[in-house]
Amino acid sequence: MKISINGNTLELKIGDITKQTTDAIVNAAIGTLLGGGGVDGAIHRAAGPELLEECKKVRRDLLEGELLATGKAVITGGYNLASKHVIHTVGPVWHGGANQEEKLLADCYRNSLQLAAANNIKSISFPSISTGVYRFPVELASEIALRSIREFLNEGRFGDVTMMLFSDIDFGKFQSSLEKLVQQ
Repeated sequence: MKISINGNTLELKIGDITKQTTDAIVNAAIGTLLGGGGVDGAIHRAAGPELLEECKKVRRDLLEGELLATGKAVITGGYNLASKHVIHTVGPVWHGGANQEEKLLADCYRNSLQLAAANNIKSISFPSISTGVYRFPVELASEIALRSIREFLNEGRFGDVTMMLFSDIDFGKFQSSLEKLVQQ
């Protein structure tokens, strides 16, 4: 499913984000930036050891050894990936919604898009952030993600945004949320 927003495109796809050829892919990272499971591990494996080395440097130099805060974003090279860049963002762990999880998830999308635009990136692919081991409900996450992306794309010219979803179930939930969003 693909729609146009203010001269930009937003598309939903099912597949492997590490195979995307957009200018950047977004990594649902852990705060250490040292790789983990799920999307994070897959991106690190596909990109090769140079990504880990750059992440260590970013953590040491930019973050002064601290963890990347939830909702924030940093950029690295893509190395062995088809994408030239990886934007790393840490999604919130779902605790029932009482700990600003919705705001923090929106921050992940918004900050990643702002960082992409600041680096002249014209196409980007996102996974469904926080809906795996962080247990964020997919239906709610899809509404937040798509609303955040639409708000950003409505602000001006960016390019192409792809939501690269892992399963038919996730695709169906995102498609339903996108259809509702288009009707608003």
